[in-house]
Amino acid sequence: MTETLLQLLRCPFCGTSLQLVANSALTQERGQITSGVLGCECCAFPIVAGIPVLIADDRTRQAMHTLEAGKHDEALAMLLGLGTIKDEKSWRLLSPDTETNLREALQLLSPNAEGSYFLHRFSDPTFVPAEALLRAVLQAETTGPLLDLCGGVGHLTRVLDTARPVRPGVQSTITVDLHFWKLWIATRFTLPGCTAICCSAEDPLPFASNLFPIVTLMDAFPYIWHKRLCASEMARVVRPDGLLALPHLHNALGNNVNSGDPLSPSAYRNLFAGQEPRLFSDKCLLDEVLEHQMVDLSNIKSPDQLGSEPSLTLIASQDPSHYRQLPIPDQLEVTGELQVNPLYKIDHRNGQSYLQLSFPSPDYEAEFGACRRYLPDTLTIDSDLRSPISPASLGTRYAELRRSRVLIDAPPRYT
Repeated sequence: MTETLLQLLRCPFCGTSLQLVANSALTQERGQITSGVLGCECCAFPIVAGIPVLIADDRTRQAMHTLEAGKHDEALAMLLGLGTIKDEKSWRLLSPDTETNLREALQLLSPNAEGSYFLHRFSDPTFVPAEALLRAVLQAETTGPLLDLCGGVGHLTRVLDTARPVRPGVQSTITVDLHFWKLWIATRFTLPGCTAICCSAEDPLPFASNLFPIVTLMDAFPYIWHKRLCASEMARVVRPDGLLALPHLHNALGNNVNSGDPLSPSAYRNLFAGQEPRLFSDKCLLDEVLEHQMVDLSNIKSPDQLGSEPSLTLIASQDPSHYRQLPIPDQLEVTGELQVNPLYKIDHRNGQSYLQLSFPSPDYEAEFGACRRYLPDTLTIDSDLRSPISPASLGTRYAELRRSRVLIDAPPRYT
């Protein structure tokens, strides 16, 4: 983190500004604060691996005291849930010059269905319309940082950060999550160097008011118990002319896998009543993306029209110019490196690559099998896709493979 970030932060509990404590825990490298302690009028919080941890619990306090004792690696291992860094795999993961990739990091930190979900996130059928929505909206000029609330390991953060035209002085995206390990993966692998803050969306958000032109919260809102507080906090930190985007809200009237504690469409709308919310069908959004390469924000749905659809998207803004048909900018530029979608197995023979769609589990297929709408079960490509991939090597097929997400623009060391 940088000292500039401190100007934006407020204690989530007392609301006062946060200041760096000048003690032995403070370390800085090339203008970045890599570790230290933040203090306000009620609490002290650690900064570990450049991530402020604005949570008041026993583990966070223990990590802060471990930092102050000069044991920075132990504090990091503690917050990652590794316990000890003496284990060879853990040490290799934490080493600054590690060659570990994101897949291996997930296997160590989240060896379960959630880790598999994150690995395949870039092409799942809930992520596709959300990414398209934000890329379409971000064609309009915005200044100031964007907020990805409950951002997980940073997939949507990466979209927000790369979707805006590069302009001098434009601040980057801030990602927030309750789970430190997810943010560490985001800053280390998904979007290296991104700004991350560890805090709970069940508490007041640790930001000054009227700060962000766009605040997005994807997937997690149904799992938040204090929904009323979270909704009011999102409305507080967004600018008066800004936009709130909540893609993929589970509908209490529909059937969902892992639904959390969802609300009805009318209840979601009522929570954001002061922000002029509109509701959209996730099914329609995906159809429009795949069939027409656009996002139709004029296709507003009433709660009755949504009925028992499994999920919906809520957009709230006092700027009526958002609610129109928006073209999706083509995503053929490479911001990271081209990789074959990890849902495919590759068999290379006689100069050709044979790809076979393979789901990591029956549960994953049951929840995300709609990706077959754009990912073919099998295909043959006249190129060796095991080696570094360049657009030129694929010729006229490049655009097709990118648009179908057979090839993804992934961060380096993804798989």
